[in-house]
Amino acid sequence: MTGAQITEADIDEIALGAAVLGTGGGGDPHVGSLMAKRLIRLHGPVALRAVDDLTDDDFVIPIGGIGAPSVSVERIQAESELLAALSAIERAVGRRPTAVMPIEVGGGNSMIPIATAALAGLPVVDGDAMGRAFPEAQMVTFHLAGYGPGATVMVDHHGNEVVSRPVDGAWSERIARAVTVEMGGGATMIDYAYGGDVVRECAIPGTLTLAKRIGRILRGRDAGGDELRDDERIDALCADLDAVRLFEGKVADLQRAVDGGFTRGAAELDGVGADRGSALRLDFQNEMLLARRDGALAAVTPDLIAVLDLATGMPITTESLRYGARVAVIAIPCHEKWRTPMGLLTAGPAHFGYDVDWIPVEDILRPGKGRDAEGKAA
Repeated sequence: MTGAQITEADIDEIALGAAVLGTGGGGDPHVGSLMAKRLIRLHGPVALRAVDDLTDDDFVIPIGGIGAPSVSVERIQAESELLAALSAIERAVGRRPTAVMPIEVGGGNSMIPIATAALAGLPVVDGDAMGRAFPEAQMVTFHLAGYGPGATVMVDHHGNEVVSRPVDGAWSERIARAVTVEMGGGATMIDYAYGGDVVRECAIPGTLTLAKRIGRILRGRDAGGDELRDDERIDALCADLDAVRLFEGKVADLQRAVDGGFTRGAAELDGVGADRGSALRLDFQNEMLLARRDGALAAVTPDLIAVLDLATGMPITTESLRYGARVAVIAIPCHEKWRTPMGLLTAGPAHFGYDVDWIPVEDILRPGKGRDAEGKAA
């Protein structure tokens, strides 16, 4: 990024890095990047504000897409939805926005706030409310800190506008998911709009900058600017993020369907190279949530599980995963906010109905640690 601005030249690297942090979900990075680049080209670079630079008088608007990723790549979000959503939240609360931010740093949902900022002439905050992407609306750091969703706005490309005031995060998810289904499986959403003091307390800072650093590595440059070979990029990424390289394999089976406003399914991988003879199963609900190697726990939410092209290191989303693809699977430790009792209650394996205990991914492979054959803590 150039100083404290996001230019058109920054977009591809941010989108690429955010797609890794999106763990398979968080919207399509290609579609989002096209929109962001077009609007920056038309309206100029976007000012980037650090979380700590927000003042109490700021009013920050998290904006993004909600719905099944499989729908979002076929029904492209309309640019008109962005200003319509901003206008609706301003009318709902009687307060003019001073900045926008990603609700999650997913491939597409990192781009929507940048596109909105370019269109509205607002700065975008360098942070988000997840540090990754999650499938449900209450899975945000505002919820962990005890804040409700507040006035919630949803708009679609038909011009429909729904404003609700859910009593808590769980109700926000229930109402928003039902509206999303009625809107055709995807919508633009604003929730958890708060003043700068609350955003400073709750947001995970620096995630757009982190996404750009990840994207730079995957495009072949390390932190020092030296060129990386294709076969060095995944290892360089793991070193930068303290990530664990879980598995290399070929997709041997893939079950995927749109269900209740989500893309749900599982992928079965047969090992290649050093992992030949083993198998990995990935379960997903928009995002990759659970990895089991030969039936035993390998990584689980809220830690991040990302699928990368084995040859190029490019991130692969759940809707673009294909039979026969040769991939590397890595796991990244989540932000410490998700490792608290409230974080695990909100987005841990039990919430999704997985019969495994959460174990920090960095501990699973330690001798004497990890899991038994049923994926339970040893």
